[in-house]
Amino acid sequence: MSFLPGTTIEIIGKSIAFRPRGRVRSALFDFDGTISLIREGWQQVMIPMMVELLAQTPEHESEPELHAIVVDYVDRLTGKQTIYQMIQLCEELKKRGAEPLEPLAYKQMYHHRLWERIEGRVAGLKAGRIPPGDLMVPGATDLLANLRESGVVLYLASGTDLAYVQDEAAALGVADYFDGGIYGALDRWENFSKAMVIEQILREHRLQGEELVAFGDGYVEIENAKRVGGIAVGVASDEVRRAGINEWKRNRLIQAGADLIVPEFREHARLLEYLLDGE
Repeated sequence: MSFLPGTTIEIIGKSIAFRPRGRVRSALFDFDGTISLIREGWQQVMIPMMVELLAQTPEHESEPELHAIVVDYVDRLTGKQTIYQMIQLCEELKKRGAEPLEPLAYKQMYHHRLWERIEGRVAGLKAGRIPPGDLMVPGATDLLANLRESGVVLYLASGTDLAYVQDEAAALGVADYFDGGIYGALDRWENFSKAMVIEQILREHRLQGEELVAFGDGYVEIENAKRVGGIAVGVASDEVRRAGINEWKRNRLIQAGADLIVPEFREHARLLEYLLDGE
């Protein structure tokens, strides 16, 4: 492993050391797990729901086998819009002799169950009972503020539905940092993707790839940024402890092509010095 001296910021491979830095003008952020921890534990809602539905099919496997199948595709599709996990669920239901509902129906079922888990968190934030910092990746607000002060335009793009992202970003007090815009999943899912947002950023602002940095804890934004020559910062956040590295995330982010891996943003000053000043 190689780290920036005196930090927990891991440099993956040698590619970033030989690429032009200090040219960043735009930054794209994922939301859940990268900035927000409001939805921490969402997998413990989605996976049991899907196992429950698959266990009702005529030709289902044992519950442990179903659990392994669901975990595999939920993990694989994490970072994309939630609807893609529901589309896969429909395919799995068909394979086992069931006639599924539309994917949107399962997405609504999931959102209802997830809301039961996180409603108190959102209400607590809005009422001032829960400090925003308690439900954020540590250092995120300072990172956003310092990027803005440096003249970098910030964008937020999430696989969570747009209305929820806007509401939760406002509840955390970070919505106004994203002067480039807040983007999220739509019912017409073909009209949104993180790749589309990145292409729009580069096209509208006539940027080169190295002028964009993407921050995320999922493979999608990392792969999308790397595909256009951008800099990719993988956020291997431990959403429960709010400290240290989540090894599963780290391995997945490295496979996706991350240039740097950070556990959170407590060392944001050194990270920005490296990205913005090239030092």
